[in-house]
Amino acid sequence: MLGFMSTLTALVLAVFVGYGGAWYFGMVEGNFSLLLFLATVVTGIYWLAEKFYFWPQRRKAAARLEQEAFARRAELAGQGITQVDGNIEDARSKLIMQPWWLDWTAGLFPVIVIVFLLRSFLFEPFKIPSGSMIPTLLIGDLILVNKFHYGVRLPVINRKILDNNNPQRGDVMVFRYPPKPSLDYIKRVVGVPGDEVAYLNKKLTVNGKPLPRAALPDFFDEDALRYAKQFRETSGNKTYRLLNDEDRAPFISSRYDFPFKQNCRYSIEGVVCKVPAGHYFMMGDNRDNSEDSRYWGFVPEANIVGKAFFVWMNFGNLKRIGGID
Repeated sequence: MLGFMSTLTALVLAVFVGYGGAWYFGMVEGNFSLLLFLATVVTGIYWLAEKFYFWPQRRKAAARLEQEAFARRAELAGQGITQVDGNIEDARSKLIMQPWWLDWTAGLFPVIVIVFLLRSFLFEPFKIPSGSMIPTLLIGDLILVNKFHYGVRLPVINRKILDNNNPQRGDVMVFRYPPKPSLDYIKRVVGVPGDEVAYLNKKLTVNGKPLPRAALPDFFDEDALRYAKQFRETSGNKTYRLLNDEDRAPFISSRYDFPFKQNCRYSIEGVVCKVPAGHYFMMGDNRDNSEDSRYWGFVPEANIVGKAFFVWMNFGNLKRIGGID
């Protein structure tokens, strides 16, 4: 039995390591939520088996060893033999000791289940991979996302089971990329259900009202080694910075055929879209270097992951640590 469990566990761990390696080298498309869920289930099964079967069996074996040893010593003592070879405590410790295959499964379960619960229902870390949210978020920022702000969702399938707040204009939100839901994107909410969002000649209008904005000193992008026009814009109760590239034309070319595309009108000046019920219009703060709802359409409510609220680390710039506007 123990030999079978050792072999089985080695195979299970090899599958996890193989999947992780294939994911790392780009051979398969990974899903960390699913991987963490499976790790929780597998280690949980081992933990239950250890608690209710393997540990009681080892304890019984140790008790049986002690009884046999005491009986043998008593028998030898009756024969006048007081010196007995062997150390009962060492033998007992070996029987009680948790084998490696339980140490690497049941022993890790408490840690894995805590990480799973925190990541699924409270806070999830993300790393910013691109410059679409500059200057609010820079490449390399490590951020925290509030998973319950917009409601509690079941892990893996992302189905909402409890309501909380609705996304508001100006929120920085992480969501599943509609054309490829296995990817997580981060953008700013600029339109909520029922809004008419117009981005014409690089100026944003919501429901016929231009969003207030004021010019700021030019922003120097250290990665691109160039300057961009910078503005302060206000949407709802949020005020944030955005960038415009003077060398980019306002024309938007949408190569995607997305749901409710008939709600959008494209022209050489930009795009006007009516946000359908249960959907949101998202844009990056780096307006001319962001592929967002202007190109691939609306974000369904079911794709929402959470609200970004804190930069907890940037190893290249510790001054980045702080709240997200």
